[in-house]
This record gives sequence, C-alpha cells and structure tokens, in this order.
Amino acid sequence: MDPNPADDSIRDLLALTLTPGVGPLTGRALLERFGTARAVLDATAAELREVQGIGPKLADRIRHARGDNDPDREIAEARAMGATLVPRGSPGYPPTLEEIPDPPALLYVKGAFEPRDQIGIALVGSRRCTPYGIRTAERLAAALARTGFTVVSGLARGIDAAAHRGALKAGGRTIAVLGNGLSAIYPPEHEGLAAEIADGRGAVVSESPMTQGPLAGLFPQRNRIISGLCLGVIVVEAAPRSGSLTTAHHAMEQNREVFAVPGPVDSLASRGCHRLIRDGARLVETVDDVLEELGPLVREVRPAPDEPPVRHPAELALTDQERSLLGQLDDSPSGVDVLIARTGLTASQVMATLSVLELKRMVKRLPGHQFVRA
Repeated sequence: MDPNPADDSIRDLLALTLTPGVGPLTGRALLERFGTARAVLDATAAELREVQGIGPKLADRIRHARGDNDPDREIAEARAMGATLVPRGSPGYPPTLEEIPDPPALLYVKGAFEPRDQIGIALVGSRRCTPYGIRTAERLAAALARTGFTVVSGLARGIDAAAHRGALKAGGRTIAVLGNGLSAIYPPEHEGLAAEIADGRGAVVSESPMTQGPLAGLFPQRNRIISGLCLGVIVVEAAPRSGSLTTAHHAMEQNREVFAVPGPVDSLASRGCHRLIRDGARLVETVDDVLEELGPLVREVRPAPDEPPVRHPAELALTDQERSLLGQLDDSPSGVDVLIARTGLTASQVMATLSVLELKRMVKRLPGHQFVRA
C-alpha cells in the first residue's frame, strides 16, 4: 500500500502507533476492541481505560495523539526513503505474520513481499561468530535459497549478514528485519547489503518509526517478526545468552519449527545451539534435514485466492524442462519411453532430468526403470 497523505486510515494508524506506550500487544488489544484506529482515537478516556493495560496516562496520550504526533511527516519521510507502509489486514501484509500473538499493526517495507515468501526460513546467530559459523551460515542459506526458501534474518553483523549474503549469491530471495527505523541502516556498514536486498531481491522491514534509532530493547521485540515470517528458525551459532536464542524462543511460542547447527564441543559460540538440541531442536547438518522436517508444513501453504499458487520449495527452483517432466508424473509408475513421448524430449534429456529430480527428492525411481512423483 503506497503511503498517501490523503489516506486518513493510514494517518490515524500512524497517530496511534507513534504514541509512546502503544506497543504491539496494546495496539492489538485496542484495535480488537474498537475495530479501527480512527475509532480508537475517537474513543473517550473512560472507554479506553476499559481495555486491559490502558491506564489514565496512556488513555490521555491516545486522546491527544492526533495533535501530539505528526503522521504526515512520517509519511513524507517514508516516501523520501522509498519505503511503503503496509498495515495489518491489507493485501500486502505477510499472512504468516498475521498468525502470531502480537503482529505489528503497521510495517515499513523497502522492496516488496511476494507470495513465495510464505515459504520462509529464518537463519540467525551470534554477532561474535567464528569462521566456521560464517562458512556454515552462507552454505546453508545458499542451499535453502536454491531449494526455493526465502531466507529471513536481522541484518546484524556476523551470522545474519552471512545468511543474507549466502541467499543473494545463490540468486534467491531474502528478507532483513531491522530493530530500528528505515531512515538509517544499522549497522551502517550493511547499507549496501540492505540496498541489494531491497532492489528486487527481497525486502528490508521494520515496525519502528522511520527515524527510530537502534535501542537494545527493540531487538528482542524485532526477533518475533523474524520468526513470525517463517515456517522455522535455524540457529547457527549462539552463546548461552545470545540474542538469537530469543528468536528461537519466539518460534517455539509461535508453533514454528526450531533447528540448530552443532559446533565443536569446546566452542562457547555453539553452546547455545547445543542447549537447543538437548531441549528438542532438530539438529541440522544440511538442507535435507530442514526439508525432511518442514515438508508437510510447506505443502500446506496456501496463497490468497487472487495470488498464484505457492509451490513446494524445491519446485520453485526447477528449470522449465524439469517442471515439464515433473508435470507428466503422478502416483502411477511411468516408463522412460512414455515420458519421452509425452514431453518430446530426447532419451538422454529425459534420463538426465529424471536424475536431477531424483536428487531433489521430487521423483522416486522404481524397479524396471519406472518413475513416480515423490
């Protein structure tokens, strides 16, 4: 949804979300009680105080929100930075984020979400990571991107940046969720990385006002968005008190899958991952471990009625030839000769393509050179 000064619903929502003390949970409670931001701002102090968590001071701030805040300035700042305002409930709002207990009422987005981003996987870890962690994060992110997943992370130094870079190098999509406003990228050395992501390769996202600076308390709150955008979260390296563990905990609360990459037994950087594995997180060595766990979940993803179908992750990465051949297979065994006749491909093309699909676990070989769709 393009920010528009004439759009009163956006202006009212901004007036509400810019009010100090109106966080995600309070904002959701107010909108559920009154229906719209305009109705919240028009409510009496007594009506506002009927909502749990709203005391006299906050009720008074909400009553004066239109005069105390400056929605038009925020809209102008977003427009100047090329950011889009996406309110909850609008067509551009990520469906997976709608499901969490405390979804942002408003997202600031540079770039764009796509239907295939519903098949997202978060890859997070420590800022103070090891070369092993960087290497593993890039390798996993690239493999996930080639398989069709959108890789989500927080643009932080260390593992997060490696995850974004791995996805980009593989030609995939990636989403960066910031803990500060979009007017300035933090950390500043990742400004080029953020620009590459927003330029047709994914989206840079925040729920914070445009000029909000990075504050320690905003990053744990940001982490619920990272996990909320995804089917699962992979932690690559995390010390016992690493902030990335909060993303894993949010994932558990949101009924997302949690994965962890093991490291050397004497590495402090991997101690948090080992604890997650002991607590039941799925151990990850390759992308196959993720696909085995998420396969059923991925197949259940459904887009809105007016959007194109969301395919299985591996199917998103298929060539036209692979997709054509796969379309000729079902639960009934088919021989190579039949597939040659159906597709018009040569025998060598069919055999080579079947081998690739078999490696991608999308085709199963049966005795007698028969094949079925996996």
